[in-house]
Parts: sequence; structure tokens; C-alpha cells
Amino acid sequence: MIRSARMVFWPLAIAAMAAAPAALAQDAPPPRPTFKEDGTVQVPAFELPPSNLASEEIAQGLRMASKLKGITQTLPTDIAAVRKMMDGALAPMVAAMTSAYPTDMKEERIAGVPARVFTPKGKPFDRERVLINLHGGAFSQCFDSCSKLESMPIASVGGFKVISLDYRQAPEFKHPAAVEDVAAVYKELLKTYRPKQIGIYGCSAGGALSGQAAAWFARDKVPQPGAIGIFGAGAAPFRWGDSAYIAGYVDGNFPPPAPGAEPGKNAAAFDKLTFGYFAGADVKDPIISAALHKDVIARFPPTLVITGSRAMDMSPAIYTNSALLAAGVESTLIVGESLGHCYIYGAGLPESRDAYGIISRFFKKHLG
Repeated sequence: MIRSARMVFWPLAIAAMAAAPAALAQDAPPPRPTFKEDGTVQVPAFELPPSNLASEEIAQGLRMASKLKGITQTLPTDIAAVRKMMDGALAPMVAAMTSAYPTDMKEERIAGVPARVFTPKGKPFDRERVLINLHGGAFSQCFDSCSKLESMPIASVGGFKVISLDYRQAPEFKHPAAVEDVAAVYKELLKTYRPKQIGIYGCSAGGALSGQAAAWFARDKVPQPGAIGIFGAGAAPFRWGDSAYIAGYVDGNFPPPAPGAEPGKNAAAFDKLTFGYFAGADVKDPIISAALHKDVIARFPPTLVITGSRAMDMSPAIYTNSALLAAGVESTLIVGESLGHCYIYGAGLPESRDAYGIISRFFKKHLG
């Protein structure tokens, strides 16, 4: 009976395919990509409508995010002005997050590193486990805003104590200053907590820094934390892979690589974006890009990776998840449909709320 069904199906399918051109004859054929001998694809201009798999709130979220569109393409050269501009642009998001996820916040110094400690307002919190947040901001900015956007929802939803670090950044400092600060704070917390009671996570630069911290601990034979979260990034170089090009043309937050640029050779643009934080460093170094090194990535703790289908960090995130799984490390990958870089900053999005729950459950599962 199955053979008979196949014999009926295939003629019908072929007939339908043959009839399709006639049915569409009145419509102009869409432009098609062309391919060069070296494998480069020339993509024609096209319109990308809102995804019908995304929530209705995506449109509202994108309108809020539109205030940031192109900001990385028009940054002033003065770092103080850049930091002020970024905090101003993120102010509506911070206000929304503060309203939706109220927390108590206090300033501290841990191992000499300035930090903010977030706990849920008016609710008990987990005193046996602690999370370290590494804020985003291209290794040069955004502690004031991004520490709140990344810590408040996780402290509130998960009932965690979240310590957000004001690690050293460019242009005042260069790599490995940030990961040194993370390691110093982590070692200080190990005096109070067992490694399995500590989790580390961040978005964008902070996501990349979470991976760098795990690689640093592996190199120095420091016990790994119970789990880490790499959000809006990967343990592979920023702006590498297909998504640097795709997101550059459909998302708008980050420009695509220059026409004719050799894939993966975007050091000048990346140095400009990070105000030279990695200047002089090898982006393939095991600490910076652990996913390129099987022996390093194999020593990572359980990892949660979050990206968006329109994010420039999607390729590094996917590559990192695959590398972790290939090395036998537990890894979970979440890709937000129709969403861009660090979409979890949007408190009003159902996809963000889902992510807060996933993040909280992930750390509760893995922190002993």
C-alpha cells in the first residue's frame, strides 16, 4: 500500500510543479542570487517582512530598538560622549525593565573591582547560590545601563543574588584586563561559595567575556563554575561567519563587513567598535576564541547560548554550541525568531520573558 501511495503522489507532485510556472506567469519572477567561482554569493535586493512566527509584540519592541539602529555606525570618537549616548538611548529600556522587574541594588567592591549587587525587591532570594553578570557594551561602555538590563530580570524571576561587575574596559585598558577582573572576583567568591554554586553570564561583550572566563579558568586549572551563559555572542570572534553579513543588511545595528573584505578579516572595524580593547591581540587566541580550540572548549561547564535569527552574533553562537556539543559538553542553544542582538534587553517582549525563565531554570538546574 505504501508503494502504491508513492506511485500516486509523485506524478501529482510533478504535475503541480509543472503547472506552477503557468500559474505564476503573470507575476514577474523574483531576482535570484548569482554565484562566483570562489563561492561568493551575490544576493539581490529584497524585502524582508516581519516574521509570521514572531510574537505580536515584536513590532513594538522593534520600534523601541529602532532608536538604537545605526548607533554603532555613527559613534563619536570621544569615549565619554559614546557612553553618554548609549545610556541615553537605552534609558527607555531601563525604565521598562525597572518597572517590570523591581530589584534592590547596592554598590560594592569585590577583590578591588566595582560591582552592583541586585536582589529581588520585597522577596526572599537564594542565599546558597550566586550569579556573576558581565555586562555588554563592546568592552568600552554601558555598565550603568546594561548591568540593570541584564541583572534585574534574572534576579527578579529567578530569585537570585546577581553581582554585576564594572570590569576594566577600553580605551583606558586592553585585553586581558576584563577577564583578569572576572577571575579576581570569582576567586574571591570561592572563599564563600563552592564552584558549583556560582554561575556566570552576560550579553554581547559580556557574553564573549563569559566564554573567555571559562577558558581562563581552564588554562589556570581553576575549578569551573556550575554553569555559564553566553548571550548575544559566542566563544568565537565577533563579526565572523554568515550572520555578520546577513544581520548587517537586515538588522541595522551593526554594519556589514566592507565590500570585498576577506571573510573573518574585520580587525579594523572591530577595533573601532571596541575602542581598541583587543588591539595587538590574536582573535584566534584560546582565551578569546575558545570555540576554535577543541581542547579548551571541552573543559567548559554546562553552557546556555542565546542569540537571534537577525543578530550579527548568530554565527558565533551557533558555532560555539556545535563546538561544545562535539566536545561532549552540555549546551543549549536558543535562537529568538526575527530578533536581533541582545533581544533580552526588551522587557516587553514575550520572547524576552521566555528567555528570563529559561535562564533562571538553567542556572537552578546546574548550580548545586
